[in-house]
Amino acid sequence: MTKAEKTLVIEELAGKFADSKYFYVTDCSELNVETINKLRRTCFEQDIQLKVVKNTLIKKALEKAATTNEENYEDLYGVLKGASALMFTETGNAPAKLIKKFREDNEKPVLKAAFVESEVYVGDDQLDALVSIKSKEELIGDIILLLESPIKNLVGSLQSGGNTISGLLKALEERGE
Repeated sequence: MTKAEKTLVIEELAGKFADSKYFYVTDCSELNVETINKLRRTCFEQDIQLKVVKNTLIKKALEKAATTNEENYEDLYGVLKGASALMFTETGNAPAKLIKKFREDNEKPVLKAAFVESEVYVGDDQLDALVSIKSKEELIGDIILLLESPIKNLVGSLQSGGNTISGLLKALEERGE
């Protein structure tokens, strides 16, 4: 790779890091071609971009992005050893769910670190915590369910109350005649 090509990769990655609220650093080494292709296909289907990049280029891109968006990526530098693959997404827990599901049949990918909403999660033991993070759509759904329940109770009470009042008025009317 020439210096110009490396600079281009660093620029591209720095832009992605600066624009992305969510990305994961994983280890996909030792996966055979068939398995890595299956992983790439699964990532593509779930709108997750998978990129295999050299650690030195990742670090330089993170340093460059940190100056642009004022994020602190220093905790990620320690995991940039061995083979690394990056997963970029628009949903914070999507790569974690994909990794967990994919590892039902394979040993890898292994989570090295994740950057989710300015928080850094380091280590594969953080996978369950990342899976349980709710996406924006899931949070909105939860809020709607919480709001829906009291409204149903209120409407039900008003409807049954109306029947009670009309029944009471009917009974009083019949007594009066």
